[in-house]
Amino acid sequence: MSGCAETQLGTHVAKSVMRDGQPSGAGGVYKVGSPYQIFGVWYYPAEDETYDSTGIASWYGPQFHGKPTANGEIFDMHAISAAHPTLPMPTLARVTNLENGRSIVVRINDRGPFAKGREIDLSRRAAELLGYLKQGTAKVRVQYLSRAPLPGEPPVQVASAKETFVMPAPETPVEALKPVPTGNVQTAALAGSQAAAPKATMAPIGSAPTDGMQPIRDDPVSPQPGVDVVPVTGPNQLYVQAGAFSNIESAQLVQSELAALGDVTVTPVNVSGRTLYRVRVPANNVEMADTLLNSVVDKGHHGARIIVE
Repeated sequence: MSGCAETQLGTHVAKSVMRDGQPSGAGGVYKVGSPYQIFGVWYYPAEDETYDSTGIASWYGPQFHGKPTANGEIFDMHAISAAHPTLPMPTLARVTNLENGRSIVVRINDRGPFAKGREIDLSRRAAELLGYLKQGTAKVRVQYLSRAPLPGEPPVQVASAKETFVMPAPETPVEALKPVPTGNVQTAALAGSQAAAPKATMAPIGSAPTDGMQPIRDDPVSPQPGVDVVPVTGPNQLYVQAGAFSNIESAQLVQSELAALGDVTVTPVNVSGRTLYRVRVPANNVEMADTLLNSVVDKGHHGARIIVE
């Protein structure tokens, strides 16, 4: 009986994948969602056609394969999809690995990741195409492209990597200026399997292959359809950003609070004609960034995040 169930699941998942490797969207709906809280952190889903952000990508696979995503589609770890905490679902976004220049378009149809310091959670196949399956994480840039089509809707033409990646580097979102929701906003349970087990505890970051899975390789692979390679410039330095403040005195106060963590800097930046002061601590690698992020959050800066610049 279980063998029949597995066969039916495999057939169902196979039908949900389009020829280009992206999910077809079967069973899904367009969804933005209300603000929600996970592990003490507030997330604010919103339509944002200017979304352009850097950070650390992780990946997820076997634990959620064949289960519903947050917008009702079926997750297939062999399809090119992703989970994001705030972008609408389904959305097409360009994800570029800033360590090797590989760039692909993914269909965002799920919520996550909810581990501290993670920007996006890619399917196993997407992580494989970007070349970070074995190492578990990668420095990435995420750029909104358009809404993704639902079944019965016409295909969407998106800009090429050459047209999108050469845009100016993104400014950092101003988490510190966002108010905590009040009123009727409540802690949200996520749809599908995530309601019982958020991906923060399940994502196989840096883990060894499980039984029955093929060994994971990050060896160079031949160019594949849908994978672009763009020139990656700049130091791609990791930072933990405690926040961005409109008042320099506030930024300097946070700088003093975090002084023991390293070379804390206050950097002015213009965002939509407004000067903000970013407080950052540099990190040499992802492991160091994770440790620093936990320390910054422990000091009360819950909007802190890891960025790449």
